[in-house]
Amino acid sequence: MDTDTVRSPAPDEAAGRRREQRGWYFYDWACSVYSTSVLTVFLGPYLTSVAEAAADADGFVHPLGIPVRAGSFFPYAVSLSVLLAVVVMPLVGAAADRTGRKKPLLAAAAYTGAAATAGMFFLDGERYLLGGLLLVVANAAQSVAMMLYNSYLPQIAPPEERDAVSSRGWAFGYAAGALVLVLNLVLYTGHDRFGVSEGMAVRICLASAGLWWGAFALVPLRRLRDRRAPDREAALPGFRQLAATVRDMRRHPLTLAFLLAYLVYNDGIQTVISQASVYGSKELGLEQSTLIVAVLLVQVLAVAGALAMGRLARRYGAKRTILGSLVAWTLTLAAGYFLPAGAPMWFFVLAAGIGLVLGGSQALSRSLFSHLVPPGKEAEYFSAYELSDRGMSWLGPLLFGLTYQLTGSYRDAIVSLVGFFALGFVLLARVPVRRAIADAGNPVPERI
Repeated sequence: MDTDTVRSPAPDEAAGRRREQRGWYFYDWACSVYSTSVLTVFLGPYLTSVAEAAADADGFVHPLGIPVRAGSFFPYAVSLSVLLAVVVMPLVGAAADRTGRKKPLLAAAAYTGAAATAGMFFLDGERYLLGGLLLVVANAAQSVAMMLYNSYLPQIAPPEERDAVSSRGWAFGYAAGALVLVLNLVLYTGHDRFGVSEGMAVRICLASAGLWWGAFALVPLRRLRDRRAPDREAALPGFRQLAATVRDMRRHPLTLAFLLAYLVYNDGIQTVISQASVYGSKELGLEQSTLIVAVLLVQVLAVAGALAMGRLARRYGAKRTILGSLVAWTLTLAAGYFLPAGAPMWFFVLAAGIGLVLGGSQALSRSLFSHLVPPGKEAEYFSAYELSDRGMSWLGPLLFGLTYQLTGSYRDAIVSLVGFFALGFVLLARVPVRRAIADAGNPVPERI
């Protein structure tokens, strides 16, 4: 028995790791449907229409007595959800580090988000406040769950496997999002044949994303394992840990400079993703089926764009390629301002432009940042990276909502986001990435 125990750990350990990896992929498969079907396609236009039904003669709703233009309610709710996530994430992250019990926290966050999403089935009539509450809860829970999900990667994959494992997770998420969007498109466009109204079809699509999330979350929750925290005293409570990381980052000001540039332009990217369907529906008068096809187009081209930009980065360097993508984002938004209403083909062209730069700009930003992280501090710095990312992504929706509230024009609201890409371009162009990599103690690639 002792001999068997000595011989078996290596293959058993490898098999167990592969089992965990396969389970880990399925969380992306589970939760990505929320991001695509709910946040990107259906909820923005639908919640806006519910708020408009509840609005007064001047087009305002009054949550907690505050006058809010109905068209601004959805982006305000997105901003509030991100602020809530920023408060909760460091507390949950510190608890996970101290106890080593990430799986129960992941389950709590995932099923809170899934339940809130399933509850959107009851969002009808003038229940805009219910919709806003469910959005805030679901979106904040998804952010917390993704933080915990990502933190498993260093535990389930050795360094040489992480790129492949992470890429497969992304692929699972894209595949699930595209699959469910096709099913949504069949239900939505054929709602009469299925004997349901258009509004009921949307509510079924929203709720089904929550059921999908909850059902497939069972796979990672069965296969992932908790590990004992190596040092229970090492993890600081919540914001003290974040503050300690930021203090350490101050020793690497060029890394911080890149992070600031990324946070600015990524906020613009995230806002375009969450508000594009509202713009297409309310400003351009496009049908929901058109928006679904456009998002499917983005899903497919984001993969192709990431691969193409990866090749460009090998030739021209990651920094130059990202700068080029920011120019492309700016031109795409400027073109979006002039799109004619009721012209689906031009909206598809805009979606194609977004898809081609979406995957690559984010993927190259993450890989470039990895060169700027001091050796041995990867998990700590990437935790702050994700938390800071979430922490800034409330500003774009807020600006979008404020611009619409002040002007009453979604065209002005969408073009206001150009500032994020222009400022991000200037900030990134000023970062000497070769010196930043050397200052972080990493070898400088021949082309970067």
